Amino acid sequence: MPTRKLLALAILCGLAWSQTALTTIQDTLFTADGSRFNGTVTIQWSTFDATNIGMIVQQSKTVQVVNGNLYVQLVPNAGAQPPANVYTVQYQSGGSQQFTESWTVGVSAQPLTVAEVRIGSVTVSTSSASANAQTPIPESSVVGLVDDLTQRPMKGVAFGTNGVAIVDDSGALETAVGQVGDCVMVDGTTGPCGGIPPTFADNETPGGIVDGSNNTFTLVNIPSGTSLILFRNGLFMTAGSDYTLTASTLLFPPGTIPQPLDVLTAFYRVDPSVAGNIGAITGPASQVHPAAAAQVICSAAGATTRVSTSASLGACDVPIGGLQSGDRIEIRFTLAHTGTASGFDLLVNWGSTAILSRHGGTQDAAVAGRAEAAITLNGAQVSVESWGTILAFLPAIVNSPFQNGLKIDFRADVSTPGSDTITLTNYTVLRYPSH
Repeated sequence: MPTRKLLALAILCGLAWSQTALTTIQDTLFTADGSRFNGTVTIQWSTFDATNIGMIVQQSKTVQVVNGNLYVQLVPNAGAQPPANVYTVQYQSGGSQQFTESWTVGVSAQPLTVAEVRIGSVTVSTSSASANAQTPIPESSVVGLVDDLTQRPMKGVAFGTNGVAIVDDSGALETAVGQVGDCVMVDGTTGPCGGIPPTFADNETPGGIVDGSNNTFTLVNIPSGTSLILFRNGLFMTAGSDYTLTASTLLFPPGTIPQPLDVLTAFYRVDPSVAGNIGAITGPASQVHPAAAAQVICSAAGATTRVSTSASLGACDVPIGGLQSGDRIEIRFTLAHTGTASGFDLLVNWGSTAILSRHGGTQDAAVAGRAEAAITLNGAQVSVESWGTILAFLPAIVNSPFQNGLKIDFRADVSTPGSDTITLTNYTVLRYPSH
């Protein structure tokens, strides 16, 4: 065969081989603002065996991308040996690496786009602008991740939800098995919790005759520690001064003996470890401590006066031991003035201390006020507010010395005796105990 024909045949065979051996990746690349990408694409690969070609040695190739145009031909690595071999593609622009992705190139007679060969990408840019643009990374691509995951606790065969987790002998997580209310021991076993929880006796009326002479009353149970809270007609009584408690027996000293129509009410914890206490509860069951509720010391309609000398229109007696440090006393009152011939004066006394003194004019048809007293070891700090139909709003703070038992007294008088009257329409005194 002539030499010229042999050369032409060799060239044709070489072209055919190159066209079938390589796959073309051709695409137009853009940046996030819509402009075309300009930079370089560096493609790296490890040694692998390609079908119909043979061994492809480890190497890299850099392709220039101008005005977004990417064109490169690569040996197909889909189905290559080792099977995990991929092309690692790094994009660089403006002197910094933008991101890295992996390609798996299949056999194709037609050009493929980047999207058709991409299998995963991750941002590795050092610029803050691209720091959040991340895409998933295959677990196998993270060095040591698979080994670390095998060290984490795994679900065991007895794993369940809505229960306490324990670790079995193999390190797997399982769920503790037991009854509701059981305790879980350190070895993972379950059983009844140690001890019997306390119960409560609420709204209990101590046993005994309330006749003014009987000074001994009994409770159904023995209170736990100092948990007893005892009220007489809604007023807190102090242990040691108003009464003494021995086991379940209440003893009242002279001067504090309950009188006819008095009502005693007890609240306490029942210690189940004391013989005879378990199950012996009277009154409605309640876990809510009643001491935070307001107690009405007094609330009533008052009297009327038309004289020019100060007269008591209503009063509220607070007994000895009725005020404890930390208590708060709330006072509210309203007065009505009828007639327009005379002004009037009103006075509110906290025991020996005047906490409010106001003069109302002839046009003041009503006056109202309120006070709050914070009880301390040294006495009381009383904040007072009052106002009237025309009478200006006036706040004040008054300090009162300690008084063991006192009277809250509402007093008034008219400036000129005659047809005008002053009436204490209502007064209320509340106690908020600290215990």
